[in-house]
Amino acid sequence: MAAMSAPSGTAPTAAADRAAGPDANPNSAGDATPLPGSVADTAALLATGDYIADRGLATAIYLALTLERPLLLEGEAGVGKTEIAKVLARTLGRQLIRLQCYEGLDLATAAYEWNHARQMVEIRLAEAEQRQLGAEQAAAVRAALERDLYAERFLIRRPLLQALAPHPGGPPVLLIDELDRTDEPFEAFLLELLSDFQLTIPELGTMRAAARPIVIVTSNRTREIHDALKRRCFYHWIDYPDAERERAILARKVPQASARLSQQVVAFMQGLRARDLFKLPGVAETLDWTQALIALGKLELDPEAVDETLGMVLKYQDDIAAVRGQTATSLVEQATASAEAGGAVPEGGADPNHGASQPT
Repeated sequence: MAAMSAPSGTAPTAAADRAAGPDANPNSAGDATPLPGSVADTAALLATGDYIADRGLATAIYLALTLERPLLLEGEAGVGKTEIAKVLARTLGRQLIRLQCYEGLDLATAAYEWNHARQMVEIRLAEAEQRQLGAEQAAAVRAALERDLYAERFLIRRPLLQALAPHPGGPPVLLIDELDRTDEPFEAFLLELLSDFQLTIPELGTMRAAARPIVIVTSNRTREIHDALKRRCFYHWIDYPDAERERAILARKVPQASARLSQQVVAFMQGLRARDLFKLPGVAETLDWTQALIALGKLELDPEAVDETLGMVLKYQDDIAAVRGQTATSLVEQATASAEAGGAVPEGGADPNHGASQPT
């Protein structure tokens, strides 16, 4: 059985650069923070990274950290799933290793591949050496080449294998982002990693983690994740935030926004999410829109400003056409009434099922 060693110094290929790689983290070398000791400590830790988590999410993260289990986070785009891994890496002082999933992602790009160019150079050098030696010595060189051709020095480690290597700052945070974008067969590659924190390489053997990484898997649920993978993870659904929590997120992320503008923006977004749209805006759109309004010098919402900036909020033309004009004016009026009432969302302005909240 092969022992897990530090990541190879071989430069990754362009294909791997597109797929994933360790994210820079100034706290990733030697100054790791201890894991939180309770659910409350977990929520406080996330808050130090400007992430406002509800009790349910903090509980799921605490249990995943304490019991060393992968955490599968599902929810609509823009509700803050990816940000959790980034905040954990930053606040715990760990390296973030990110595997960005896409259709066609394979094991060679996600886990490992052999450096065939370097192997070919090794073969050519061995052949040249054999020509200068006697038959017995040449046979010994050939035998050594066959034995060493698949040594670890020829192995190019991709994100999944990198996450199993020892790290000076403690086990890294492995983010497997948007798993639902991959082909279903790719999930089978992850089962061994998620259950036993190891990968089997036929030419080398089983590569086990020296210490279990913190694994966060995200999905926008564009397709169902297979039950076999779900059973290997803890699970949490991240919903859109309610108005109170969204205001807290906005105050933390965009502190330069006035209280009145923040209240209006949140009330408008809450009302917008109650509409029958193709793609509802997430917290990411709330933050982007608020920053755009500030950049335009807007101190409060007005129908004209909304119509001009709907592209910051909605990403489909049919949705923009449905909201622009009278609907936007009505939502602005509701948002203004909400701000004057101290932030309460007017009746019918928000979906009561949208109770959890996460920043992006």
